Amino acid sequence: MAEETIFSKIIRREIPADIVYQDELVTAFRDIAPQAPTHILIIPNVLIPTVNHVTVEDELALGRMITVAAKIAEQEGIAEDGYRLIVNCNRHGGQEVFHIHMHLLGGRSLGPMLSHKGI
Repeated sequence: MAEETIFSKIIRREIPADIVYQDELVTAFRDIAPQAPTHILIIPNVLIPTVNHVTVEDELALGRMITVAAKIAEQEGIAEDGYRLIVNCNRHGGQEVFHIHMHLLGGRSLGPMLSHKGI
């Protein structure tokens, strides 16, 4: 069984967060250290530590993360100009909280995904 994270407490509303969407499968809330004018985290309500831990049973929640991202992008007014969805996996991928989560970023031009140096 995976260790509970701060995200588990946000889902249960035990600690404050600016929740913009919640249903039986996913929760979405504003990042406390935004990297763009719109920076929202979308998480499954069940604890899945990393992408490596995803199973067939998780497909509905992960699909919901994508449809919720599109809905929030529309509500935030960034859908037409565009936005970025990011899921990091493990230490080298930049994952800091080990509860799978998707970053929804937008509101300005985000530039290239990666630099070409070192590729």
